[in-house]
Amino acid sequence: MNAHKWLFAPRFRRNAFGWKSDLPIRRIKEALTEIRQIARKEPILAAEGAVAFLEKLSPSLANVDSSSGALGSAVNRAIEVLAPIIAKPDAGQSVRQLWLERLWEAIQDDQMPYIEHLGDFWGELCVSKEIASAWADRFLPIVQRIWSPQEPGHGYFSGTTACLSAMYVAGRHEELLALLETARHKHWHDRRWGVKALMVLGRKAQALSYAEEMRGGNHPEGEIALVCEAILLSSGLSDVAYQRYAIEANQSTTNLATFRAIAKKYPGKAAVDILDDLVKSQPGSEGKWFAAAKDAGMFDEALELARCSPTDPRTLSRASRDFAIERPIFALNAGLFALHWISVGHGYDITGVDVLDAYDAVMQSANAAGMDMQGVKSHIRKMIDASPIYGKLLHQTLARQLAI
Repeated sequence: MNAHKWLFAPRFRRNAFGWKSDLPIRRIKEALTEIRQIARKEPILAAEGAVAFLEKLSPSLANVDSSSGALGSAVNRAIEVLAPIIAKPDAGQSVRQLWLERLWEAIQDDQMPYIEHLGDFWGELCVSKEIASAWADRFLPIVQRIWSPQEPGHGYFSGTTACLSAMYVAGRHEELLALLETARHKHWHDRRWGVKALMVLGRKAQALSYAEEMRGGNHPEGEIALVCEAILLSSGLSDVAYQRYAIEANQSTTNLATFRAIAKKYPGKAAVDILDDLVKSQPGSEGKWFAAAKDAGMFDEALELARCSPTDPRTLSRASRDFAIERPIFALNAGLFALHWISVGHGYDITGVDVLDAYDAVMQSANAAGMDMQGVKSHIRKMIDASPIYGKLLHQTLARQLAI
């Protein structure tokens, strides 16, 4: 096992990377791929490699600029991938204990810190209740001391989350809840373990109240809402979950992804009602929900949203092009809205290429719909004339096509 030559090993030597984060992020992804490939056939070797990688990670990143958050996200993702690989194999208690000792030493040496997220998985890494309980006993006196009212300072201990995780996996739920009540400050990062413990104990109503107590302040509202929503859904209270938490709990990177996440969780809810609630949650941004409405097959609603407020011209042009044959009237209007919003100055870094894309989509859909092509061109000319400032780009780009 020790003779295996990991490709990632020399790439993650101490201070291996410079200021920029692009290279280490790429190397992290490569290391994950390497370890995953080994895990398919040799799970114990893969676990050993995962431990070695996590040991090397922080020292290698000491000089990297992590201010953008991209590197931290890559490291957290790596931990989420590697933790199950370390937890899965039946390596024997002595080997597992050795892995845990090595990982604990890495956490203690993690000065930035980069791998503190590993504490969230400590109980899982222990695998058995016995090992988890032993580690909880090891951490517990320190947590109790730093949370004591008599202890000076801010009460930080790098093993706090690992302790709570170990107690949870060990089944020491009541003891975990009692410990959390002694904390000098209530932080969601700690108290989420109390919610998990209450859920295991079957006290769902108390778990919901426990989580809701943390709303407001500097706590992660979206994460708390997601937990509260899950509790209500598991209790069969779908309508209550939707009304209280659906929108806040399912915010994603795009409005379309948010809509899809909610629609998936609430199949009994009409898509048009979900869309309406989402639109109302962001007054003045109706156009940003165009893609969600279009994707859900609500074409009339999509066009109404595009009419109400600024909508990304490229999104509209793409929809016009994609539906030119299947739904030519919808496509025609989407393309015209694209040109309209360009003509009044909306859109990021709009160029003549974007104008031509929208125009070509309009012409294609107008032809498919059997429209009067000259009438469509006349409509575009009036649009340009109505906006002498921002319409200049359209005028210059489409002069030949419109015979202006």
